[in-house]
Amino acid sequence: MHPPSSSRAFAHTPVLVERVVELFSTVPAGWIVDATLGGGGHAAAMLEARPDCRVIGIDQDDWAITAAGERLAPFGERAVVRRARFDRIAEVVAEVIDDTNSDQGVSGVLFDLGVSSPQLDEGERGFSYRHDGPLDMRMDRSRRRSAADVVNRSAAAELAATIRRYSDERYATRIANAIVAARPLRSTGELAKVVADAVPAPARRLGHPARRTFQAIRIAVNDELEILADSLDQAIDLLLPGGRCIAMSYHSGEDRIVKERFRHAVTGGCECPPGLPCRCGATPKASFVRRRSQQASPAEVEANPRAESVRLRVVEAIDHEAADRPEERA
Repeated sequence: MHPPSSSRAFAHTPVLVERVVELFSTVPAGWIVDATLGGGGHAAAMLEARPDCRVIGIDQDDWAITAAGERLAPFGERAVVRRARFDRIAEVVAEVIDDTNSDQGVSGVLFDLGVSSPQLDEGERGFSYRHDGPLDMRMDRSRRRSAADVVNRSAAAELAATIRRYSDERYATRIANAIVAARPLRSTGELAKVVADAVPAPARRLGHPARRTFQAIRIAVNDELEILADSLDQAIDLLLPGGRCIAMSYHSGEDRIVKERFRHAVTGGCECPPGLPCRCGATPKASFVRRRSQQASPAEVEANPRAESVRLRVVEAIDHEAADRPEERA
């Protein structure tokens, strides 16, 4: 399948776009990095709302890069698009700032994790359990390992561990054994049927029985959780004082990592007993904008059903120099 010739082919309604724009409304002027660019919906909204900011859009999917490039073209030099995984965020930002001779720093970073609706809706990409297609699931199609490799080459115990770890699927062992017995599997339709048949009948009434297994295999193929923690750390280190990092996750595995890395940034990695003054010398890098995760409102879910499972967390980089000035502490 070839990349689309028009951004319409990657039609995608960004999740919580108004809330993201609001959270970035108070950050200083500078670069806002959309680390999961997709079709460019969030990036376009941020560029429209903040004329004093520029956007660096990063995505590893060539299809998304083509679509976002077309969507952001009207913003000219204010939008820079790069194809890369988001674990290269610091490297990409340094390259863009150098290439553009910019004297501005990073005022915001956005991670909208998971898979986008156009990827799910296009059967040929192999992400969907509803649309038959090849067992692919690669966001970056230059990578060698695909879903077919995970499904057809993993030992039963390894496959069960993958499904359980990345989706909390209670029937992971049953599903893995059924997959191994049915191999070789060549299409998403075949895989979805094998998984559905392996799940007990009562559980099939709780949404599509293959949803969790497909999620787990996709995460494994793309190393999504393995690269997330370091990428979040890089993002927070890039921020100007007062800059914000927003992460939107869609399942518990992602959210656990986001929560832990944001907490680490807020505490500076302090390991002192709770309730006592810090004596280990830890230096916080950020503060919580809101301590708890935010969820979509009923109206937001009605407008965009993909928002139903989203958990949004946000931290703000601390201005240590301002905190050290007597007039700021007064």
